[in-house]
Amino acid sequence: MHKLLQGHATFRREFVAQSHEFLAELASAHQSPDALYIGCADSRVVPELLTTSAPGELFVVRNVANLVPPADRPHSSVGAALEYAVQALHVSHIVVCGHYGCGGVKAMIDGVAPSMPELKAWLAEASSGNAAARRKAVEGEDQWRLAVEENVLDQLANLSTYPCVKERLDAGALTLHGWVYDLHGGLHVYQHDEGRFEETRSA
Repeated sequence: MHKLLQGHATFRREFVAQSHEFLAELASAHQSPDALYIGCADSRVVPELLTTSAPGELFVVRNVANLVPPADRPHSSVGAALEYAVQALHVSHIVVCGHYGCGGVKAMIDGVAPSMPELKAWLAEASSGNAAARRKAVEGEDQWRLAVEENVLDQLANLSTYPCVKERLDAGALTLHGWVYDLHGGLHVYQHDEGRFEETRSA
């Protein structure tokens, strides 16, 4: 905890001192992010860092395995954030970002220890990512990578079960994006026309 407080002191000394006008503007205005980012809680995957986004540019939801439970499921925190982002903030993009090496997805494949019943219940919300990987007869690391990708696609499908999302999609006012982050620094983006994830290239 001391390290965190030291880090905040550095933040105040370096960032706040140089950006006080920017922070004052943020504090006095209603937030207006362009995108809702739904990602994994993994400490190695920091959405603002990998997208070089400033405060106020992303509305972020993070949980184990970047899940979006369908609208009829009881876990309401993701749905609440989703409704707020779409109906109150009017975001024009929603990104579901998984990552290779995701421990949550690995647990979907291998099972969850009995000592973590809440995690088991949460991961039960994931639908068919690991099953799809098994059906395609891949094993080991390849199965894990494919399950990560399939999990992202499952969550994109689940987004459409929310009436507010479907309404904005039908109106052409909202676009959904599927990403998978490589912990070595690369980003793979789902290409709908080609039906696969492709690594982005430097602009």
